[in-house]
Amino acid sequence: MIDKIRLGFGLLDYPFMDGREFFKWAEFLEEHKIDSLWQSDRLVSTDPYLESLTALATLAGCTEKLKFGMNAIVAPLRDPLVLAKQCATIDYLSGGRLLPMFGVGYPHAVEWGTTGRSSDHRGSKANEMFQLLTKLWTEDKVCFEGEFFNYKNACIEPKPVQQPLPLWIGGNSKAAIKRTARLGSGWIGGVASPLEVKTVIEGIKEESKKVGRSIDSDHFGASLAFRIGSPDDPAIKNNAFVKRTGIGEDLDLNPLICVGSVKDLISRLHEYLEVGATKFVLFPLVSDYKDMCEQTKLIVEEVKPIIEN
Repeated sequence: MIDKIRLGFGLLDYPFMDGREFFKWAEFLEEHKIDSLWQSDRLVSTDPYLESLTALATLAGCTEKLKFGMNAIVAPLRDPLVLAKQCATIDYLSGGRLLPMFGVGYPHAVEWGTTGRSSDHRGSKANEMFQLLTKLWTEDKVCFEGEFFNYKNACIEPKPVQQPLPLWIGGNSKAAIKRTARLGSGWIGGVASPLEVKTVIEGIKEESKKVGRSIDSDHFGASLAFRIGSPDDPAIKNNAFVKRTGIGEDLDLNPLICVGSVKDLISRLHEYLEVGATKFVLFPLVSDYKDMCEQTKLIVEEVKPIIEN
């Protein structure tokens, strides 16, 4: 039996003309009791992307109940002490509404080459970072000796309001499964089919048992790019995410993107529910602010009442 289903929204790009449109959209989500807003994170890009933590900090002040997270920060590109402090500050200022989510990044992501860094050992580095983050969020004096990081009597204040502050992890690989089972408190997949999500959820549960841990049943999620409309809509053809991935040209839109009617989207969400995902990050494929508002309104009025009840 599914106890809790939560719908959130994410941004694949930035369809707003300015910050005020972004805030108005966030306020609309809060007004209509959307669970969460997730900010995609790309540090080097010609497409418009807000920096995740900066954007989420602004939401702490312009909303009161809406939760928010990053989907997902590439941990090895950040400093763990600064990252822990940023997350703790945002959670403190928001009264405990931050949902930190991390990944290890793709080996050929542009950020590695443009900054002269190697993507080698990024998984091992992230594993140490996740241990450090958890310690810094909970302990008064953190001592840590690892391959990549060495801390002596490190501490941050104020601590996060949420104790423990959740640590969501993304990724579909075998390493991501083990990482989530050992170090995470939840998992949300990237844009992936229901079958892929099922495989990862089952893998995490199995791996968790091996290490004597468990993850709450409502802490497994799925991401889904969608458009209520037609595959021929300009918002699909001109979308930066669709172009970058080749979906719609070299790859079929389905099952990675849901384009169609409200009924089609509800049916797709039920496929994820059947494999154990109960937290959703919906990425609207839109052309501008007006289009974003129209797509969001359809979810709020026609999808949310059915999915969450």
